[in-house]
Amino acid sequence: MRWEGGERGGGVEDRRGLGGGVAAGGGLVGLVLAAAGYLFFGIDPSTTQQVVSQFGPATGQQEGTVGTPEDQAGLFVDVVGENINDVWAEKLNGYRKPNVVIYTQGTQTGCGFGQAAMGPFYCPSDQTIYLDLAFWQEMETQLGASGADFARAYVIAHEFGHHVQTLTGASQQAEEGQQRARSEGEGNRYSVALELQADCYAGVWAANAAQVGNGQVVVEAGDIEEGLRTASAIGDDTLQQRGGGRVSPESFTHGSSAQRMEWLQRGYQSGDPASCNTFAAL
Repeated sequence: MRWEGGERGGGVEDRRGLGGGVAAGGGLVGLVLAAAGYLFFGIDPSTTQQVVSQFGPATGQQEGTVGTPEDQAGLFVDVVGENINDVWAEKLNGYRKPNVVIYTQGTQTGCGFGQAAMGPFYCPSDQTIYLDLAFWQEMETQLGASGADFARAYVIAHEFGHHVQTLTGASQQAEEGQQRARSEGEGNRYSVALELQADCYAGVWAANAAQVGNGQVVVEAGDIEEGLRTASAIGDDTLQQRGGGRVSPESFTHGSSAQRMEWLQRGYQSGDPASCNTFAAL
């Protein structure tokens, strides 16, 4: 994947070094593995407040520097994020950019107090994507995902997909559907559909990345395979097996490895958000 020299958005809020701490009970790696099956690549909007409350109340205000971080990792987030914004500005009428915050260990959010153990996540209350960049290393070393640039961009694009769902109303509809499903004993199918659609939207971005902005963000041959490797590594069934438990499809929140790979590839092959109707497929 080529991205150096790509257009900067200048809208990343950098809160790294402002503190936050790690929740008690095992440190970052253990928390990532414990939480990944439920929170990987996004918080279920129907359980946001309950989930973040596990990590304690938000205390004080945090404000970082808004602009373009000059280190390699921060610059990557800014350039890739701006490219994703450019794609969605063309694909979705009335698209508005989300806020993007990079932080270390923990930070205050519009959904309560968030921590790196939750993985990358999107908070619909403040329409902000939160990224602890150390998670990329954990993703590669602990979960068996790819360490390639495209795999990391897939993480970012997935979270932007959740923002698109907030703008279109899909997140709100999924929350209402999930509440009905729970009362009827139907499990988490709306949550799964929401997450798979975000995977598909990540594929849509990848298919269109080189066509927007200054054309310097380019998905190259072999990149999608790195994304598929990552999608496989973070499927609910794979995570449950890695955790030593039995595979329990009724408890899936993000979809199986096969499903995540399928929808990422479907978005990439079509390049069209209309191909991402996961709610009709499940």
